[in-house]
Formats: sequence, structure tokens, C-alpha cells
Amino acid sequence: MSSSNLQYQGKGKIVYFLLLQVYWDVIWCQLHYIIPEESKHGTFVGRIAQDLGLDLGEINSRMLHVVSRNEKEYFQVNLQNGILFVKETIDRELLCQDIQLCIIHLQVILDKPVQMYLVDIEIEDINDNRPAFPSSVSNLVISEVMPAGARFHVEGAVDPDLGTNAITNYDLSASDYFALDFQKYMNQIRSLELVLKKSLDREKQYVHNLTLTAYDSGKPRLSGTSEIIITVEDLNDNAPTFNQPFYQASVVENAPKGSLVIKLNATDLDQGKNGDILYLFSKTAKEDVSKIFSLDMFSGEIKVIGEVDFEQAQMYEIQIDAKDNGDVQLVGHCKVLVAVIDVNDNPPEVTVTSLAVPVPEDSPQGTPVAIISVHDLDSGLNGKVSCKIIDSLPFKIYPAFKKDFSLTVNGKLDRELTSQYEVVIIARDEGTPPLSVLKTLKIDISDVNDNAPLFQKPFDTIFIKENNPPGSHVYTASASDPDVGQNSFITYSISDSTVDKIPISFYVSINPENGKVFALVSFDHEQVTHFQCHIKATDAGLPSLNSSLTINIFIDDINDNAPTFMPLFSALALKTPKTTQPGHLVTKVRAVDIDSGYNALLSYHFKDLSGKTPFVITQQTGEIGLKRTFTDSDNEEYRLIVVARDHGEPVMTAVTEIVIILVESAEEMMDDNQEPKGITEEFTEANIYLVVAICVISSVFLITLIAFMVLRWQKWRDEVNDLKENYKICSNTAGSWVYSQQTQYRVCSNSLQRNGDLIVFTPNSSQMTNSEQPANQPVAQLNASYQVSLN
Repeated sequence: MSSSNLQYQGKGKIVYFLLLQVYWDVIWCQLHYIIPEESKHGTFVGRIAQDLGLDLGEINSRMLHVVSRNEKEYFQVNLQNGILFVKETIDRELLCQDIQLCIIHLQVILDKPVQMYLVDIEIEDINDNRPAFPSSVSNLVISEVMPAGARFHVEGAVDPDLGTNAITNYDLSASDYFALDFQKYMNQIRSLELVLKKSLDREKQYVHNLTLTAYDSGKPRLSGTSEIIITVEDLNDNAPTFNQPFYQASVVENAPKGSLVIKLNATDLDQGKNGDILYLFSKTAKEDVSKIFSLDMFSGEIKVIGEVDFEQAQMYEIQIDAKDNGDVQLVGHCKVLVAVIDVNDNPPEVTVTSLAVPVPEDSPQGTPVAIISVHDLDSGLNGKVSCKIIDSLPFKIYPAFKKDFSLTVNGKLDRELTSQYEVVIIARDEGTPPLSVLKTLKIDISDVNDNAPLFQKPFDTIFIKENNPPGSHVYTASASDPDVGQNSFITYSISDSTVDKIPISFYVSINPENGKVFALVSFDHEQVTHFQCHIKATDAGLPSLNSSLTINIFIDDINDNAPTFMPLFSALALKTPKTTQPGHLVTKVRAVDIDSGYNALLSYHFKDLSGKTPFVITQQTGEIGLKRTFTDSDNEEYRLIVVARDHGEPVMTAVTEIVIILVESAEEMMDDNQEPKGITEEFTEANIYLVVAICVISSVFLITLIAFMVLRWQKWRDEVNDLKENYKICSNTAGSWVYSQQTQYRVCSNSLQRNGDLIVFTPNSSQMTNSEQPANQPVAQLNASYQVSLN
């Protein structure tokens, strides 16, 4: 009896260990609900949102959903009130066969941001199964020589329910010879025997009919019956007996076929054929046992013939019968507990339960990206799994719950450098040898507006010929933005500024879509020589970013103004003595051209001049002098047609007439009343009015011209002062002259300057080389030419 107790205690430790593993999972969950099995669709389980501390508004906004590892979805959440209810009817006996504590594990997932909760739902057993015997009628043969107190094994009933709903009691119909004895182990009846009260007398009664009833303690109480027919026999009065009622053995999962598990040993006190023993699986043994194990009926060896899988069953309980070979066979019984030892034969399983992509490139460190669930069918260290990222990436993975990991941002993201990451996660268990599995996640990076539009250079220079047609295209601004979508959509605009107190929008406009710059007016070099335009490129991001481009616009002069003689008379009469010597300066004509450069460079010539004329004109200065002495054959009066010609293309000219009257002496020149011969007639009253009008008009013109020159000089001086702040004067001894459309520019270079490039513009410059230009010549004498260098 003490040996039997020890065997029961060993078995109890194994079962207790298995139950402890199940309860350990329950401890780590965050919510635990209990519902009875067979609950119908719609049965209330719990207020899961309230119990988790969630607002009802978060259920839909954060996309709450329930994930179960079972193939069927037994539960569902009402997204209106956050109540968890039964979706499909649960049969505990099908779902958790041979498992005391039946628990369904749920994962409650919330997105944006990602959160996960663990919920365990315990399925409570109800008394929905009646105890059932393997056979409604069982036959038992007992020798009449069996002494009082002899015991005979009886097949018990089976009830798939648990606890009080399982079989808790047996009852035997009234009998003078037999009583029922059963033993409980872990609150379950494990052994059922008939006990002989007194010796049988076959001559009095050779058959005994007994009714065996099995009861459970459920509500309502259910029962099952079986009839036992006992035949009294006076032969073979000793049944085989095992040396111990319980055997314990172990086998490694995936053990090769033919591996020996255990060898049983039974003895029979009878002799001859009544003592020959055959070993057989009991009728109550489960069907899968005979598929996995074989029993040698003669030797009692149990061997492996099928696939032993720890994940399918951790322990096998095998009922063994030992029958003798008597005419009436007697049977001995024992039980073999075979424990399956786990080996690391299952790699981890990786499942992505939530993936929040794309990830904004400005996501801070620690932003959740995904929740990864890892499951390993093995146990112990074989089922303990760790995860890590293979490559060095701006992401990190760390444990979140018992079997879940969280993937978060762990560095700076830049979509312009990398728009997509392939995160390779390796999950490895701690078995020997360790098994691992790879999981690749493609994580797209979404764009944010972190790049301003960029011009190729911050400054540019363009030249526009004056008299251009209004609306002509003069420049195209182009900026690039490495962002995408609306963050890279660029619009162009011109910053508000003025040119001589006139808004710049009066002069130029820009197409906001393609950056084309158009001249709105026909420029006049004589009014505007140059100005600056600031173009701004702005993207469409939120908030928008921008950058600027400064354009220096120079107006190129063309030869659109003819020279003008000063003063503005059509003819000039003067007197000179006949005694004048050669080389004497008779007079000097002067013409002006408001163009610049070569277009304003004038030369003077006589028109239709005969070879006998004693006068000569200097082309560069307009000085008219005497080239020979006067003779008697010379005329008393010379009419000289002077032509002023510029150097533009096409050439433009102005004409004036000089009348030179020869007089005998200087005294005659002093006579103010004497009029030039052939020039004027007697003044009439009309002539006087005409002269007065001409004088008035000439005076107004001279005043206007002087005011214009003063204003122009003042503007030039302001420009020079402004340029001196941002530019430096380039020396006359360095650089080279560049001519463009009759406008002279000088480009200088200086290796000591930070920005190297130098530009020179010279309104009204005359053509000359460096060797012809004196180093110390005043600016006014150099036709207001100046050179500037960009700082």
C-alpha cells in the first residue's frame, strides 16, 4: 500500500508541474475573464475597453481589434460600446481536451500609436456530458476457490467533463458476495475494483448479475450504468500480477522507431498454461496510444512505432492488461506513465500583428513602428526566443510583453537619403542547437517638408537690349527641391522693391509655375541702366520653405539717338579777318549723343567740301581751323556744312551749317551793327518775334538739359556710392576689356578675393586700351567709365 502511495505521489508531481505552467500564463495576462462553455453567440464576456482604461472614442479612432492564435475567432468586440462578446459557441471538450484549465489567449491591438494588451478568457466547464462505460455489458469469470477479500478490476466509465462535473462516485447494486471499492487520485477515481465479500459457491449460484452506476456531481447530476455478468468458475484461480501497479518511463520526442520505452513484468502463481502470460493494451487505452507505441504480447516490451511529438502530447497514460492462458483467462492490470522529453525541433514563428507605415522622416526616437509576436512550440529554453535586427539601421527591437517585441525608431530618418528600409529581424531560441528564423519588414519613409527650394547659384546677371518688345522673355529662374509631392511643388514670385521709386512689378513679371521672367516695358538705357530683381522660390509644404535669387539686370544701349549740335541753331555765322594765319582756331562745334559707349563716340566732318576751301575740321574735337592763308581769289563768305557722326550701327548723324565771313580787319568784327553778308536780311517785326521765340525755346531746352545732366550725375554718384559698399574698384592695370553691343565692360580677377568673379560696366565709355588710358585720368575725362568687383 505504501508503494502505491509513492507512485501516486510521483504522478501528482508531474501533473502539478503541467498545471503550474498553465497558471503561469494566466498570471502574466492583463485581463482575465471566465465564461461557461456552450455560451451562445452574443453572450457578454466583459467591458474590455472600460477594464483596459480606454475611452470609447479611442475604439474607432485607434482601430481596436482582437487577434487570437486559434484558428476560429470565438470572440468579437462591439466597436460602439467596447463590450467583448461570444462570436461562436465554444465546446471546451473539443478545444481543451485533457487540459484542466482551458484558456483562450487574446491580443487586443490599438494603432496610432501602437499598443497591445493581453487578455485571457477561461472557459468554465459545465456538466454537458453523461458518464459512459466502454461497454453496456461486461463479463467476468471468478473461480469459486477465490478467497474472501479478492479483488477484480472493473472497467470504469468515462466523462470528458472536469472537476465536479466529472465522475465522482460509483454505486453497485446490492449483493451478498460483492462490494465495490475505488480509489481517488487528484480527486479523480483511478481504480475501480469488485471486492469478494465471501467465497463463492458455484453449486448455489454460478452467475451473478450486478449493475454498476457512475455518477458525477454536476448540476443536474448525470449518471451512466453498465451490467456486470459474473460467471463462477472453479479453474485458474490465480490472476497475473505486476510487480508494481504504476510504471514511469520517458521518451525523447522524435525518437526513432523501434526505440525501447520500458519492459513490463507480470507473474502468475498458476502453473502450465494457466501461468502463461500475454500482455495487451487495455480496452480503455486511447486509440492514439496504439499508433505511437507497440506492446510485445510475450515479452512486455513497449517500443516506439510512431511519431512522438512533445507539442502534441507531453505525457501518455497507458493501461496494460496481463492475461493468463487458462481456460478461463484471468487478468492483471497496471498503468504506465510515459513522459515525453522535449527537444528543440521547432523554429520560432514570427508574426507581425501591427505595422504602422509609412513612417514620417521626422519621427522622434522611440516612435513605435510595429509589434512582432513570436511563438515557439517548444518548451523551456527551447521555447525561449530573442529577437534582434541584423544590419545597423535606425531602428531598434526590444521585448514588450512575454512573447511580443516592439520595433521602434532609434535614429534620424532622412527620406532624401533613404526612402525605404528593409529591416531583417532574426528570431533565435535558446535550444541546443539553437533554431532561428528571419523576418523581413519593408518600411517606407514618408516625406516632410524639411528642404527649401535651392537655386544653382544665389546671384546671376543678365543683359537686355533697350527698346525690347514689351512682354519678351528675358530669363528663366530654376530651383530644385529634393522633397516629393506638394513639398516639392515650387512657385516663383518677385520680391517687392523699387527702381527709382517705381515698383519693380512695373518693369518685370514672373510666371509662378515655370519661373520665366518677362519684361513688361520697353527699356530705355538712357533712363535705366541697371537694377536688381529678387526672385523667391517657395514650396507648397506646411510650413512652406523658400530661398531667393538675386538677378542683376543691365540694359544694353543701342544706337537709337542721333547726335545733337549745341547750341540748337540751324546755322552759325561768324567773322574772321583775312589776315588770320594758318593753324588759327576759327571756331569749334560741339555735338552730344545721349547714347553710351561707341554709340555716343562722335566724329566731325565737312559735307560737300571743295578742295579750295581754306578750312579744316578736327574729327575728334570739332575744332575748325585755317589750313592756309587767305588769297584774293578766296570767297568773301564760306558756308560750311558740318556733319556729326556717331559710331553706332546703323550710323546716325546730325548736320549744322557754319557761315564764315571774311573781313579786312579786326575792327570790322567789332562792329555789332554789321550783319554777315548773305546770312540775314532786314529785320522785320516778324523776324524779331521769331528770334525771341527761338531764344525762349532754346533757354527752356538748355535748362531742361542742364537739370537732366545734374540729375543723371547725382544718380551716377549714388550708384557709385552704393557699389562702393558692395564692390571694390578694379585697378586699371589688371583685367581685360570686353565689349558688348557698343557698351564697354571690364572683367577683372583677383585671387585674393573670396568670390573671385568681377564685373565692370561703363555707361558712356569710349573705346580705349589700357595703354591709351592714363592711370591717373579723372573719371569725368574717361567718359564716366568705372570698374567694380564683387565682394
